[in-house]
Amino acid sequence: MEKDINKEGFKHLYSGSEVRVIILKGLLEDIGIEALVQNDYQSGITAGFAGGTVNTIRLKVHSSDLEKAQLILDDFIQNQQ
Repeated sequence: MEKDINKEGFKHLYSGSEVRVIILKGLLEDIGIEALVQNDYQSGITAGFAGGTVNTIRLKVHSSDLEKAQLILDDFIQNQQ
């Protein structure tokens, strides 16, 4: 059964460049964790004003998946160095 996708209950997991966020989102989705990307910069441009920065894209996961997602994030960061 699919989770109700709304912004309620989603917690911040990671902030970084768009490329890293997209890679991490894919890793999470591969193991069944739904992730939302919050890109204030792109949203601002679309709306006609600037907001946020190019390198500050946020990745959020549902609070029930946060602990499992944190393990994936830790491994992701360790392997990026």
